[in-house]
Amino acid sequence: MEYVGRAPAAPLDRFIDDIYCLTGRPSHRLMRVPPMPSAHLFLHLGGPVRLWDSDRSVAPEVLTDGWFMGVWTRRFFFEYPNWVRLVGVHFKPWGMAPFTSVSAADLRNRWVPVDAAWQRAVNRIRDRAGDVAPATATLRMVEEELRSLLADTPPRGLDLVQHAGAVLEASHGAVPVGLLAERAGVSGNHLAGMFKAHTGVTPKRMARIYRFARLIVSVDALHPVDWSELAQTAGYFDHAHFSREFKEFTGYTPTDYLALRRRFPVEPQGPQDLGPMPGD
Repeated sequence: MEYVGRAPAAPLDRFIDDIYCLTGRPSHRLMRVPPMPSAHLFLHLGGPVRLWDSDRSVAPEVLTDGWFMGVWTRRFFFEYPNWVRLVGVHFKPWGMAPFTSVSAADLRNRWVPVDAAWQRAVNRIRDRAGDVAPATATLRMVEEELRSLLADTPPRGLDLVQHAGAVLEASHGAVPVGLLAERAGVSGNHLAGMFKAHTGVTPKRMARIYRFARLIVSVDALHPVDWSELAQTAGYFDHAHFSREFKEFTGYTPTDYLALRRRFPVEPQGPQDLGPMPGD
């Protein structure tokens, strides 16, 4: 698939890491996605996409127009159609709050059809993009819509979460939560409450996800991998804990994950390739 992406200009860059467009025939239709430190908006301009949770009690869903997706604390799966034309927005974990009234708690480990809050914007993008608009033009349209939907006044507590979240992002989750609250001048309970309100998860859980993300994107399957060194660099100092968390987040042992990556090599083109892996 062709990947075209862009980092948005201020003030959107406070809330969004990148906006991208995928077009073409996927090399792997079924993908497995581990927890990553981001929330998402997907606008599908092509065929329907099937999604399902690693929690078997949650029914799969087929979505046609698009969907919001909050921060995930467990892996999920999706299946591309035969031909893909998709626009994705990688929000920072706290970044969706100024754009939609759907709460972060309601989006945690969930997907919500985009028409629940954004139907007019989706219709405008569809009308302007049609089937032939170049990816760069489509991304400009999406950025314009996001800019028009950005709330003038940030929700209460968002500045606190943004500041503390940026520290977690820069440190890859290495700053203890107690120190994070102390630096912010608030209690640990207050910080946790604001994080849950704007990201759906606690700062401790977010730190775990940042730590795992640092590890998973540092794996180079084309060369020998020293898991102990990678784990320690990422902040895992207990090998048994590292192994359990890796299996929990990916569904694989480190050895099996590496074998999968070597069986299905992926040449990274953009952020969407840094987490998802071919499904079984």
